[in-house]
Amino acid sequence: MYSDFLSPFKRHFPWMVPGFVVANIVLFVITMYENNCPQTSATGCLGAKFLGRFSFLPLKDNPLLGPSSPALDKMGALTVAKVVTQHQVWRLLTCIWLHGGVFHVLANMLSLLFIGIRLEQEFGFVRIGFLYVLSGFGGSLTSALFIQEGISVGASGALFGLLGAMLSELFTNWTIYANKLAALLTLIVIISINLAVGILPKVDNFAHIGGFVSGFLLGFVLLIRPQFGWISQKKAPPGYMINCVKSKHKPYQYVFWVISLILLIAGYTVGLILLLRGGNLNNHCSWCRYLSCVPTPWWNCKAQQLYCQVTDVNTLLFPSFCSLVMFFYGYVVHTRPKQAM
Repeated sequence: MYSDFLSPFKRHFPWMVPGFVVANIVLFVITMYENNCPQTSATGCLGAKFLGRFSFLPLKDNPLLGPSSPALDKMGALTVAKVVTQHQVWRLLTCIWLHGGVFHVLANMLSLLFIGIRLEQEFGFVRIGFLYVLSGFGGSLTSALFIQEGISVGASGALFGLLGAMLSELFTNWTIYANKLAALLTLIVIISINLAVGILPKVDNFAHIGGFVSGFLLGFVLLIRPQFGWISQKKAPPGYMINCVKSKHKPYQYVFWVISLILLIAGYTVGLILLLRGGNLNNHCSWCRYLSCVPTPWWNCKAQQLYCQVTDVNTLLFPSFCSLVMFFYGYVVHTRPKQAM
């Protein structure tokens, strides 16, 4: 019984997150096969002699070592014009499984392994699976409402959703964790740095923001924990007297759950309606464009073809930050749960 009190939550075997990683890599290989650079590129290909139709576009066309925009578009990249005019809403989901290059897919999959495996161990494949997919959808929807040109691919919105869910999970389960302030400050710093990197050019920061907000709200809905007192009641031996009957959840957890669910449903519904009607939120928010790119003397923010939701600058930073996050999340937050009084 004492060991159950110290570790009352079931640990799940993580198989879904590695499966997602395999699926993303397989789809990237299929995209490269479909790209068939030697037949479609007039400017030559990298590694054509050894890789054949799997060879990469020249670095000046795609510095991430990957396929062309038409190949990504054919595989299901987010193209706002096709979502609006042809009602191909499925692109909001398919784009999160596609990547713009070798660097892009490897960095995102390393990030997914760092974050996703720990979360799947804690909460199981069903909740983390829904969290990942719905956060990615929210990121794609936000991106489509603000960035109307070019294409967008990548799992970054879903990854930021996992970060957002880690933050809300800490809030909603606040009373059961020790060292909560250290974990909270660490998460806030890591999230702020990654979102700040998104103001660089060629980075689809709207996908990051939309995925983060979606994941933050979903964390209140999907990652809610029962009280330790309620668990101890369930595990008490027959005839054991319990002085104070505990409810499964605290009132504030129910409040967070209801408010977050309402905001999620309303946000997804209104966003889809606006998108399918051809809405552009930049027309209603003149300053919002600076959330994705801030012009400086060193670069400009003119419209351009977007290959990825995370560019080569951010992908190099994200895995190292993720490893730091998971160190604190796994070893500072979860190693010492507070005992029920």
